[in-house]
Amino acid sequence: MNMKSTLVTASLLSMLSFGAFAATSINTEQAQNRQAMGSVSVSQVGSAPMDMHQLLNKKAEEQGASSYRIIEARTGDQWHATAELYK
Repeated sequence: MNMKSTLVTASLLSMLSFGAFAATSINTEQAQNRQAMGSVSVSQVGSAPMDMHQLLNKKAEEQGASSYRIIEARTGDQWHATAELYK
């Protein structure tokens, strides 16, 4: 019985580790051979550009994308970015 519990636990942990991935930012050339799956937008007041990448990464992951390409970005008092998502 203990061996079964160990195997079940190991299986669940391996599924969780394979399911946890980070979407990566890619350029136009890298996007050419990938399948687009929609887009996401983020906006925020007074934060760093790195925050933009973190928010885009989080939204891409939530949508099940493996990568994203920024197709629009504006800065100022409030920044805004739109990214295309890819499988």
